[in-house]
Amino acid sequence: MLNVTLRQIEYATATARFGGVTAAAEALNVSQPALSVALAQLEQTLGQPLFLRRPGGRITPTAFGRGWLDEAQAQLDALTRLMAGETPAAPVRLACFEDLAATHLAPLLRFLATQEPDIAIAPEILPFEAISDGLRRGRIDLALTWDLGLDSSAERQVLQQIAPHAVAAPEHPLVAQARRGLTLAMLSAHPLILADQGPSLAHMRALFAARDLPFTVAHRIATLDLMRSFAANGFGVGLSYSRPAGRRSHDGARLVTLPILDAGSEPIILARTAGNPLPPPADRIAAAIPAFFTPTPDAEQDGDA
Repeated sequence: MLNVTLRQIEYATATARFGGVTAAAEALNVSQPALSVALAQLEQTLGQPLFLRRPGGRITPTAFGRGWLDEAQAQLDALTRLMAGETPAAPVRLACFEDLAATHLAPLLRFLATQEPDIAIAPEILPFEAISDGLRRGRIDLALTWDLGLDSSAERQVLQQIAPHAVAAPEHPLVAQARRGLTLAMLSAHPLILADQGPSLAHMRALFAARDLPFTVAHRIATLDLMRSFAANGFGVGLSYSRPAGRRSHDGARLVTLPILDAGSEPIILARTAGNPLPPPADRIAAAIPAFFTPTPDAEQDGDA
């Protein structure tokens, strides 16, 4: 355990700065004997002198003292900045739900770089459970996600309302049957492909259960990309809110996107922890993000219909 006090370090650096014990004591408004005692105790702890005492009261740093006193002054200056809240800001920790990341994260980061170029952002791509846990523990400042899986400690700001859609291979019977859109009743007659992502799967099932519609889940898929690939290759109809712009799956197979007309919409939200004030840079990023989101017609077909 350190036997050096902050006051002893302050006395030593002041002595070096003012060039003597008397001048330092006057500047600090302490007695000269008290300052001299503190210096002696500090030097005893260090095991070597910080100053050379010369006749006539003149005092200069020793070779060791010069380096030690410069470092001590730097540490005191850093502590002063710390207590004044002037430390360099940590990067804003922005989490993004994994399915939204592919379509939103990079464009959003580019947008924020133009709006707040001096603020560093540390993005993370996470599933629902990790976002909820990160917000609750204060490890995440802001989260871009769907309003699923968050508890009452999360403060939500709605950014955009998104209606769900279906994706299928061009030759699927539903494509010819409902080129202007589908209903949940029409979908319930066909095997479905759902992303198996925590509360997302339960939410999709609840859309049918709320209307007492039977449905069959043919495949529970780990990611949105896989869901689109399975649908494009004829293994069922995929359901999703996240909507990549491409008309093909990652394997190159063609996809048709059809809106679901009677399933309502879900919000993309900006989440933070209620009662946990954000540092100013994170507040500025939170204020800038809504401008990135502009209304998108729910029935837009990307040229598929």
